[in-house]
Amino acid sequence: MVKIIASSVRKGNILEIEGKLYAVLSAESFFPGKGTPTTQIDMRGVADGVKTTQRYRTTEQVERAIVDDRDHTFLYQDGEGFHFMNPETYDQLVASEDLVGDAAPWLTDGVTVKLSTHEGVPIALELPRTVSAEIVETEPSVKGQTASSSYKPAILDNGVRIMVPPYITTGTKVVILTEDNSYLERAKD
Repeated sequence: MVKIIASSVRKGNILEIEGKLYAVLSAESFFPGKGTPTTQIDMRGVADGVKTTQRYRTTEQVERAIVDDRDHTFLYQDGEGFHFMNPETYDQLVASEDLVGDAAPWLTDGVTVKLSTHEGVPIALELPRTVSAEIVETEPSVKGQTASSSYKPAILDNGVRIMVPPYITTGTKVVILTEDNSYLERAKD
């Protein structure tokens, strides 16, 4: 644990409060003309996902957990959870379904993710910015339809539904932005 003052807490930090870990969602300091400057920290419990807000005096000490952020390769999913391997040490970690959440469809064999761990336990997962997938179902393109007309629904090989330009057909490989599951471009392979 590292003790830091409340005003230096930033989004993404992991704090330990009364033995529990919290991921910081936002931290804002207030300096009123009169009275004590305070820092409000919005955070989510790592174990239970419950959001909470705490106020501290800006000079008050809080405990920042030491978190290890490393690239890991996705191996497979089973009853235990999602299995990842550190490509440098070949150590394997298992992340729970709760931790993986919406990222699950994007975890394909060999995809590299950034896994944050605390004392060897996975506490956060970050997908790559873009991933490639194949369109398995979409409406056929209509002659004379231009790229400027509205997008049409499509289903990817991982089951995710997205909207694509009208000229994209079944069997096309596309690049998707993982932050909002939006179409970026045709894959270049």
